[in-house]
Amino acid sequence: MSPPFDPPTLRALVFDVFGTVVDWRSSIVREGQMLSAAKGLQLDWGAFADAWRAGYAPAMDRTRGAGQAWADIDTLHRQILDELVSHFGLQSLSEDERSHLNRVWHRLMPWPDAVGGLNRLRGRYPISTLSNGNVSLLVDMARNAGLPWDCVLSGELIHRYKPDPEVYLMAARLLGVAPHELMLVAAHPSDLRGAQACGLRTAYVHRALEFGPDAPLRPARPEGFDLTASDFLDLAQQLGA
Repeated sequence: MSPPFDPPTLRALVFDVFGTVVDWRSSIVREGQMLSAAKGLQLDWGAFADAWRAGYAPAMDRTRGAGQAWADIDTLHRQILDELVSHFGLQSLSEDERSHLNRVWHRLMPWPDAVGGLNRLRGRYPISTLSNGNVSLLVDMARNAGLPWDCVLSGELIHRYKPDPEVYLMAARLLGVAPHELMLVAAHPSDLRGAQACGLRTAYVHRALEFGPDAPLRPARPEGFDLTASDFLDLAQQLGA
């Protein structure tokens, strides 16, 4: 069990990315609407984005079974996309268009507070991704969105996906810190609980619009984590950055 949280002992921060740092849903909807305008498509891009995201966890779970081959997130996203093509009437898309659409995950845009908040936090701590996204995806996203990471860490490095314990412990090992000296920042309680079980510190950041304006409300301040924040600027203030 970790000792009580003492901010001066914190030595580094790692961040979940999809939904915590970047707004995946609005980004997909925006690019989908541009594709509709170019191709004359008629579909609900919000429902499409939700369906694409809903396939994420089951696809990762398929890589965990005995004898199953590991695959990176780009590959899993494409598998899910191919399953959605007929349901959403996207059969007219060429292979190049499908490939470009699949790479929308490389072009996701940050939440309004993300870049400024990360820069403030980086003034005090090393900051890194700790994502299930593959490294090339995370690098492209950082360059596209101006995300100022010191390091890009991914479950791809050990062919594991969060919330497998090995991913959180890998981050501490590669950053040269003890688990209790490392904090995971995430908008997803399940991810934070996985980190907590490995001895990491945890900060919950509330992203009320991650699943769109009509999604069920989620608690703004769930209990059980070291810190809760309304956004990255609030987190930076709480950590004295």
